[in-house]
Amino acid sequence: MSTSTLTETPAGLRPRRRLLRGLPWLVVRQHRTALACILALTVLGALWIVYQRHELVQLLDAAGWPEKEVRHSVDDTRGYGYTTALLGGLPLLLALFIGAPLIAGDRENGTVQLVTTQSVTRRQWLIAKLGLAYTLALVSGLVLSAVFTWWWEPHRSFFLSQWIEGPVFDNTGPVLPAMLLFMTAAGITIGALVRRVLPAMVVTFLFTVMAGFVWDEFRVRLGSTQMFTYPKDTELPARFAESYEVDRWVGNANGELFGWGTCAEATEKAQNACIKEHGIINSVIEYIDYDQMAAMQWTAAGILLAGTAILTAFVLWRVSRRPL
Repeated sequence: MSTSTLTETPAGLRPRRRLLRGLPWLVVRQHRTALACILALTVLGALWIVYQRHELVQLLDAAGWPEKEVRHSVDDTRGYGYTTALLGGLPLLLALFIGAPLIAGDRENGTVQLVTTQSVTRRQWLIAKLGLAYTLALVSGLVLSAVFTWWWEPHRSFFLSQWIEGPVFDNTGPVLPAMLLFMTAAGITIGALVRRVLPAMVVTFLFTVMAGFVWDEFRVRLGSTQMFTYPKDTELPARFAESYEVDRWVGNANGELFGWGTCAEATEKAQNACIKEHGIINSVIEYIDYDQMAAMQWTAAGILLAGTAILTAFVLWRVSRRPL
C-alpha cells in the first residue's frame, strides 16, 4: 500500500498540459470565436464540395460518361452557386474579421499595453498575432482549393465558367491560399494604420471590393495571347474548345484585320459587296491557351505572396517604431 507525501500535488490539481502555451495560447484564446467560425466554415465548405462532386459522379456514371456524350451543366445547379459564393467571399471574411481587428482591436482596447508589460516584447506579440492569422488563412485556402480542384479538374467540360474566370481560376491551385494570405495581410495593414476596429473594417471592405475589380482586369494579362487564322464561315477547330478568346477579327489575304462587326450591313447584298470590297476571307481570333493556366496561376500566386511579404514587413516596421 502506497501513501502520498505532503509535497506531492494531487492528480486532480495538477495543471493540464496544453498543446499551446504562453503567448500563442493567449492569442488563440483571444480570437477563438473568429478562429472557430472560419475553421467551421472551412470544414463545412470542404464537405459540401465533396458531396457535390459525389452527386456529379453518380449522375455521370448513370448516364454512361465518358463513353457516352452527356449534356449537363454544373453551373446551373444551386450547389455550384453556393460553393463559388463561399469561396469568393472567404477573402473578404478573413480580411474583415481576422485581419482588420487583429492589431486595431488590441490598440483600441489597450490589450497590447497589458501584454507587452508581462515579459513579452512588442515584436513577439506581433509575430504571434501574424502567425495565427496567416496560419488560418493558409490552412483554409489549401483545404478548400484542394477539394475544389479535385471537383473541377476531371469534370471541367461540364462547368460553364471558363478556366480563366474568377470562380475557377481564383479558387483552384495555389491562387486561393495566396489570395487569402494577401487579403488578410491587407486587413492587418489597414488596421495597423487606422488603429480603430470599425473604421478599419469599413476601409478594408472598400479596399477588398476595389481590389476585386482590379484583379478581374489583371488576371487576363497574366497570359500571353496568340493569334489563329481560319477560313471565314467555317467552324473553329475543336482543339480551341478550352481556349479563352480575348478578341476576334476578320481579315483579308494581305493580313489586314478588320473589326468583327465590319460588313454587318442590313441586307445580304450589301454584306457581300462589303466583303468583296475589303477582300475578307478569314476569321482571326486572339486567344490564351488552356495550357497556360498552371503558369498563370503560379505567377498570380507569386505576385500575391510578394504583396503579402511587403505588407507584413511594413506592419512589423510600423508597429515596432510607432508608439502603442
